[in-house]
Amino acid sequence: MTKKIPFSPPDITQKEIDAVVDVLKSGWITTGPKTAEFEKELAKYCNANHAVATANATSGLELMLQVFDIKHGDDVITTPYTYTATASVSVHRGIKPTMVDVKKDSFLIDIDKLYDAIKPNTKAIYPVDFGGVPVDYDAIRDVLKAKGREDIIIVADSSHAIGASYKGKKVGAQADAHVFSFHAVKNLITAEGGAVTFNDNHLRGKEDLVKELKLMSLHGQSKDALSKMKAGAWKYDILYTGYKCNMTDINAAIGLVQLSRYENMRKIRKSIFDLYSDALKDKDWAIVPFEKDDVKQNSYHLYSLRLNGFKEEDRNNVIKALADRDIATNVHFTPLPMFTAYKNLGYSIKDYPNAYAQYANEITLPSYSMMSLDDAQYVIENVIDVVEKIRK
Repeated sequence: MTKKIPFSPPDITQKEIDAVVDVLKSGWITTGPKTAEFEKELAKYCNANHAVATANATSGLELMLQVFDIKHGDDVITTPYTYTATASVSVHRGIKPTMVDVKKDSFLIDIDKLYDAIKPNTKAIYPVDFGGVPVDYDAIRDVLKAKGREDIIIVADSSHAIGASYKGKKVGAQADAHVFSFHAVKNLITAEGGAVTFNDNHLRGKEDLVKELKLMSLHGQSKDALSKMKAGAWKYDILYTGYKCNMTDINAAIGLVQLSRYENMRKIRKSIFDLYSDALKDKDWAIVPFEKDDVKQNSYHLYSLRLNGFKEEDRNNVIKALADRDIATNVHFTPLPMFTAYKNLGYSIKDYPNAYAQYANEITLPSYSMMSLDDAQYVIENVIDVVEKIRK
């Protein structure tokens, strides 16, 4: 019997629906008490002192550049193996980011190449926790110390990493700041949404980083909408020429329910990862995703399978054959230098051979918290059948 397997549908229950209805009935639907509660609970979950909710992860990444006045003339280091948002926020600020290739046979930035990549005008490093696997934050700090550049801010793009662990603690306070995504295909969703988490509210001499991030996300307006609505409190000031990228209480209500359910959802994802990896353990063509070691534990966001010995065209044929069987898969990611916009900025994939090698034979299998183990078994049986037919 054939089945139709989607790639990553959102896990929404009646609890999320009821929470949204309650907000709609409350008379307060933009940024307000639910957003504040979500920020508090998220910070607690991430073992961070502070969390600022945003409209999406992209805005959180860009807000950090804005509040630290990182702009044209400065340099930001990141990786080519990521979604465009990680790099495009720098481009928005007039910066052509320096891209450091991933480590050979890894989806993570090559920390051994960071030292030489740092320039006198480097102001920030934006490493990526790909697929839910944290980078080695302490190793990055060691490079900055060895270089005498501990002034450089580490802003981790932790979009995939909610619930991942580093040295026994949840990801969220190891870098100077972490930016999470709660987009509809992520492990924990708010439909659209993101957040910046961090420990030091006085980072690099800031008087109040939380306040400044919130101001920047609301046009630099000195009062939020909730404060302005109080009788006689109409007057406000514009302190900065900021953005409009705040999270609403509607989104936050979904996020609060998701947080309460999240550890169970993550366990389901882990069980799917385990089923896939167990089925593939004796296949010489299968390079399964990292799960955990003594330092890191995956958040189980993307099951990024690499097909050993396959070229890009072979991988594409696998994706098509699975699609013909109604099994949706994906590729994470096409390296940024392969896109027109980044080619036009002067990047070439030839300069990032490790990133291309990871991409060329990567296929992301469906893995989500509503997926049954029977469906996961069906997927992996079909993957094995398709790959071995194409491999012949």
